[in-house]
Amino acid sequence: MQDRNFDDMAEKFSRNIYGTTKGRIRQAVLGQDLQELMKTLPQRPLRILDAGGGEGQMACELAALGHQVLLCDLSGEMIRRAQAAAIEKGVSDNMQFVHCPAQHIAEHLEAPVDLILFHAVIEWLAEPQQALAALTDCLVPGGAISLMFYNIHGLVMRHMILGNFGHVEAGVPKIKKSSLLPDHPLEPAQVYQWLEELGMQISGKTGVRVFHDYLRNRQQHKQDFDELLALEQRYCRQEPFVSLGRYIHVMAHKPILKDEL
Repeated sequence: MQDRNFDDMAEKFSRNIYGTTKGRIRQAVLGQDLQELMKTLPQRPLRILDAGGGEGQMACELAALGHQVLLCDLSGEMIRRAQAAAIEKGVSDNMQFVHCPAQHIAEHLEAPVDLILFHAVIEWLAEPQQALAALTDCLVPGGAISLMFYNIHGLVMRHMILGNFGHVEAGVPKIKKSSLLPDHPLEPAQVYQWLEELGMQISGKTGVRVFHDYLRNRQQHKQDFDELLALEQRYCRQEPFVSLGRYIHVMAHKPILKDEL
């Protein structure tokens, strides 16, 4: 198995993910979470790593707030798009771009970072646990990681709603190799265990798209978007909805050891 490179599907990715109602919900929910998460970090311009940052939507927003953001991606085309977006939004002075896999970014960092964004990347990797370990090593003590991953429970629920019983019984295998559906949906308990084994302290969990993808009438995605978004934001941090999100956003902090005080 190899890590997924989106050079060949960058335009499709942009059109089908970022330019849709599901992308708008994702950005809104993550934006709320990050706003609260950053209150737990030093109140100064932060050093932020956007690992596998794609076109840089979130990175540009953070750079616009005055933070220093380094974005890396395996895809050279995604790096090009992120650079163009930074120039267009006037935030390129606060950003750096590195064309490399997320798990190799330590070679390009001058110092540990305060915050790592790792959004919708880990489910495309051949060795997700090792990548997560490599990234948490790049955090300062007291720093945080914002990790969003594709939830196997949400995938199962979606197929059951559609009546795809046989596909669920077969373990929901990926049907099309060229699909934008991730290669390796993750079990939430496994991801939480990985973080805990790395010594990280989980501080929050949010379901991303806890209702949107389950609506049978897709016209409601656009027609009733404002009401849908309000309900997503109302329930996304409550169980059982967290565990049924198509993605789960988990936030965790690296502890400060006594000899580091």
